[in-house]
Amino acid sequence: QVRLEESGGRSVQAGGSLRLSCEASGGTFSNYAMSWFRQAEGKEREFVAAITWSGGNQWYGDSAKGRFTITRDNAKDTLYLQMDSLKVEDTAVYYCAAESRGWSSSSHDWGYWGQGTQVTVSS
Repeated sequence: QVRLEESGGRSVQAGGSLRLSCEASGGTFSNYAMSWFRQAEGKEREFVAAITWSGGNQWYGDSAKGRFTITRDNAKDTLYLQMDSLKVEDTAVYYCAAESRGWSSSSHDWGYWGQGTQVTVSS
């Protein structure tokens, strides 16, 4: 059973950049598709990006296209989310998730979750 721990969230000004990390343990990282979701206060959890086990394919939610990049390093058991041109509306708790059966844009299809890391973007 894989365990996930996010890091890298902090307060940043609009237009800035952040890189989030998600370190996996307790499982074979390369067996899992990985994803990032986010949840703003009072809103539903939203799909941000996903990546296949090999890193060969990525998908992005509309809010992330052109600004965020998802990558993974299977040698380090770590998933990343590079976020550029941050906007106030990107403020949320960001979660990484893992699933061995493939990727989905629905949070209900992901079996393993981290605790989340807070990203706050100010104007």
